[in-house]
Amino acid sequence: MKSARCLITTLITTLSAALSAALIGYAGHAAAASPSELMASYATAAGPGFTPSAERGRALYSKKISVSDTMPACTACHTDNPRQAGKHVVTGKAVQPMAPGANPERFTDSKKAEKWFRRNCSEVVGRECTPGEKADFIAYLSKE
Repeated sequence: MKSARCLITTLITTLSAALSAALIGYAGHAAAASPSELMASYATAAGPGFTPSAERGRALYSKKISVSDTMPACTACHTDNPRQAGKHVVTGKAVQPMAPGANPERFTDSKKAEKWFRRNCSEVVGRECTPGEKADFIAYLSKE
């Protein structure tokens, strides 16, 4: 009985520690207040030695992937110029400029950024974007 109690206590302690670490990590990620902070957070998640590349980000932004006929690339809704407003090709809804220089609110809320990365990467790329791709994407748009 004592060993079962010890095992349960150890399991609870381990799970609590893991949950706390995850929440602290998420809170740090959610605290990004600028595009450069969010980019740094994604770069860290991408792995040791990862350096965001504006050139890779530009390639991702403009690449015609064609997973979807209506949304073959980011530029389908966001235009070739990330400093300009766009329009969603399906709903017709206005889309604010992607470049933080033209839209100061862009990439200042990590929860919102994650929501749109998840949705748009799935629709355009056909999968979730990697942390490295997200860092590259922000690196490119931050230079525009």
